[in-house]
Amino acid sequence: MIVLSGTIGAGKTSLTNFLTDHLNSTGFYESVDDNEILPLFYKDPKKYAFLLQIYFLNKRLDAIKEANGNHFNVMDRSIYEDSLLFHSNADLGRATEVEVDTYDSLLDNMMEQLENSNYQKNPDLLIYIDISFETMLSRIKKRGRSFEQIDNDPSLYDYYKTLNSRYSEWFDNYNYSPKLKIDGDKYDFVEDSEAKEQVIKMIDDKLKTI
Repeated sequence: MIVLSGTIGAGKTSLTNFLTDHLNSTGFYESVDDNEILPLFYKDPKKYAFLLQIYFLNKRLDAIKEANGNHFNVMDRSIYEDSLLFHSNADLGRATEVEVDTYDSLLDNMMEQLENSNYQKNPDLLIYIDISFETMLSRIKKRGRSFEQIDNDPSLYDYYKTLNSRYSEWFDNYNYSPKLKIDGDKYDFVEDSEAKEQVIKMIDDKLKTI
């Protein structure tokens, strides 16, 4: 089980596509385009932050269960990032203390259930795509989802900046599996085919050591 991590616009979905082709494996993708809650969250974060995170947590658990039946699975988002995302929202006043406590308790219970089941809870490799805040903003603007645009909601600037700044510390503290950091600014694997091949080789080399 290979899991990708990184902030919005890091290139997780693209790298998942590349890896599934390269490994002849199955990809599991975060529900975005068919997610009815996500646009509501961007319109009213305080009202929908908790509901959105519960939605993602439920989808993530489904993906983990389904992935355990296949070989060389690639997931484009880690369940371990969920807490980072929700606490970032909470610190911006988008969730109450009760919602945070409820979420943390639910996540702990879910992870404990996975621990006591036949499902593989931890990935064999976590790949973190590290991009700068400037690259993050550029990617968000380029992909053009209206509800993500700062031009439509200037408050998103602080949310994106907070989120991006916390990922490096999160990755440094992550210790549930082997891990690999990809410099997404240096290796623009989405636009540059040579960079793509270099990143694939880095991942192949890391997998050989596991």
